[in-house]
Amino acid sequence: MAYHKVNADQRAQGHSPYLDNDELQATALELEWDMEKELEEPGFDHFRLDGAVQHHLGNSQSPDLDLDPIQPSSSPKGRFQRLQEDPDYISHYTRQAPKSNRCNFFQILKVFCTALILFIFGIVIGYYGHKKCPSPPTSQEPNNLHIYHEILKEIKAENIQQIYRDLLQFPREDDVEIAMKILVQWSSQGLEDVRLVNYSVLLDLPGSSSNTVTLKNNDECFYPSGQECNRETKTLHSQDLLYSYAAYSAKGTLEAELVDIQYGTVEDLIRIQSITNVTKKIALLKLGQSPLLYKLSLLEDAGFGGVLLYVDPCDLPKTTDLTDKAFMVSLNNGGDPSTPGYASIDGSYRQNQQNLTRLLVQPISAVLAKKLISLPEDTVQKDSCIRLQMPPTGKKIISLNIQSVTTYKTISNVIGYLKGTVFPDRYIIIGSHHNSLNNYGGQAWASSTAIITAFIQALMLKVKRGWRPDRTIVFCSWGGTSFGNIGSYEWAEDLKRVLQRNVVAYVSLHNPVRGNSTLHPVASPSLQQLAAESQSFNCVEKTKCPRSNVSSVQIQGDSDYFINHLGVPATQFSYEDIRASENSNFLSEALFPVHTTRTEELDPSFSLHETIAKLTGQVTLQIANAPVLPFNALDIALEVQNSLKALATVFLLLFLGDEVEIPQLLAVASRLRDTAELFQSDEMRPANDPKERAPIRVRMLNDVLQSLEKSFLVHQAPPGLYRNILYRLDEKTNQFSVLLEALEHCKLHQSNETIQAALSEVLNSINSAQVYFKAGLDVFETTLAGKK
Repeated sequence: MAYHKVNADQRAQGHSPYLDNDELQATALELEWDMEKELEEPGFDHFRLDGAVQHHLGNSQSPDLDLDPIQPSSSPKGRFQRLQEDPDYISHYTRQAPKSNRCNFFQILKVFCTALILFIFGIVIGYYGHKKCPSPPTSQEPNNLHIYHEILKEIKAENIQQIYRDLLQFPREDDVEIAMKILVQWSSQGLEDVRLVNYSVLLDLPGSSSNTVTLKNNDECFYPSGQECNRETKTLHSQDLLYSYAAYSAKGTLEAELVDIQYGTVEDLIRIQSITNVTKKIALLKLGQSPLLYKLSLLEDAGFGGVLLYVDPCDLPKTTDLTDKAFMVSLNNGGDPSTPGYASIDGSYRQNQQNLTRLLVQPISAVLAKKLISLPEDTVQKDSCIRLQMPPTGKKIISLNIQSVTTYKTISNVIGYLKGTVFPDRYIIIGSHHNSLNNYGGQAWASSTAIITAFIQALMLKVKRGWRPDRTIVFCSWGGTSFGNIGSYEWAEDLKRVLQRNVVAYVSLHNPVRGNSTLHPVASPSLQQLAAESQSFNCVEKTKCPRSNVSSVQIQGDSDYFINHLGVPATQFSYEDIRASENSNFLSEALFPVHTTRTEELDPSFSLHETIAKLTGQVTLQIANAPVLPFNALDIALEVQNSLKALATVFLLLFLGDEVEIPQLLAVASRLRDTAELFQSDEMRPANDPKERAPIRVRMLNDVLQSLEKSFLVHQAPPGLYRNILYRLDEKTNQFSVLLEALEHCKLHQSNETIQAALSEVLNSINSAQVYFKAGLDVFETTLAGKK
């Protein structure tokens, strides 16, 4: 039995990499059991004397060990006998035959002591080995909520306020310098992998002098704000005047008649074209109701030569007074205009895209709009608001002069990674922005950056204590946002193949505090349930929770590329003012010059910032750590079905005949709902039970859930409208935006061709999603059948 002692000692000295500590402990127990059995057997003393004949299984002349793998048998006795056959143990350990009972007694005592030592030694190895070696991954879901509370309680209003004030001390002239300061700030919080990513892009910047609007009837010249051009320059806010322009507008001078087209809807265009020829004329256009780029495309097609943009005072929130302010807009649909569809890296071909429209576009204040149409200043009353409208009599001839300059500039993105431990190749992107022109857009960039920095600070406190998320969280501060989300587009185009495979969700922090009266959550259909649950989670300790009003409407800002080109589920929380009218949608496209104290006036205690930070953090943590992605397939199917039912009545009222196959759309939507319901019940419910969860099944399921919305990307959409058809234009509209636009196009051009194309796009998208769900079900069924 000396073999067992030495063999066990050898294991203790050099732990086998092929046996875990539980196996070592079990082996020690088995050896003790074997020795006791052998001691009881009459043939126990069968070992040979020194020099006796030895029996080897292998070549007896070879001193080398037999390296063939030992196949342990099913019983402890069998394993003991097999180990005993090792040729090496006799060559090193032999003993004398027993000479007396006294010797037998000492031999038995020796064996007993050896077994006892081995038993104790095995327990010690097992205890410390189990303590030091990580145990297999187990579900930590019951502890997740506790962990989230620990992280989120570190996010405090006073910390956000301090970060915000520190950010306002940064020099604003250079985008790269701002980005470098943010990088240093994030690194100081402990974020391990922070990078600065630069791109040289084409920007359209103000010229050396302000654009002007001249009323030719009396030769009065005005700056965009409404101030007269002959005023002394010291009374003017020169930066505000310079930055009151439309980036990427056509340049030059145009003298033409001014035509009031109100909001520029199809009905407005039909009305105007029925009474006058609009070719080369200047449109007086209100911002709101629908995307600016879409309305400008209609005006360009109609033949207009220029556009004066303004915001009707009746559409502005009552808490703001911006009637005497002009503003800045961008006419860029996204990314560097000189490299459309690909990244602006060294060696890229640069296209000549100085102007993105043939229209001369100039934003003006409501005060100047009143002067141009000869209305008195007191049109806004306390109880009611009189909308601006040009009188039916009298022509106004306008001279519009636009002189902006296109030039290449460097914009910078700050990208930081917190690597996940279980699924490091799956990314949750949380994005803010740091670029703003002068004071245009207010201090929204500092608000969003302060919130994301506070979240990083809270996370890293937990990371330093040993915790990490399951999936990788990517923190992004984008540059070039006000010029058309250039920074996010270029980075995403640069990493398109990686992001298509790896991005799970996008969480937006674009302009988080726009007002102080209403919490406005927005989420794609698959994330609406999570967004609603996060609101409840955040207000557990409060007396009153906000009513869940999550909607899927178009989100302004850098989420655009991820939603419309990658099909990534997205969500955003923000505070807004109660809207003064239904026409205030898309007013956020205008960047007004706002006083630096505006943010602190809206939220002096920074409690709204804290709420946004915690809601954003809660959603991010849920997506990053849930074993099964918290996406709802059935909600997508229900959204599609409801949108089509709401649209069916509109189509039938137009008497479009048999060409429009609404029943086919409804039938495909019904199949999508059935398949999604089956998928959610048969696949997601078992996977949500830790007892039934298999790693390979969870990975397959998450791969399906991650790509839920990719099927709903249409190939083309009108300018300003989302390619992702799951998003609507506003809360009132429940129909697909591309189909509504096709209906408008039909009214304007008296043709069903656009409707047929749009219906085909929607039909193929819904059918593609249904096939995708069905294929996922088939894969799971095949996998389960193979296992059985």
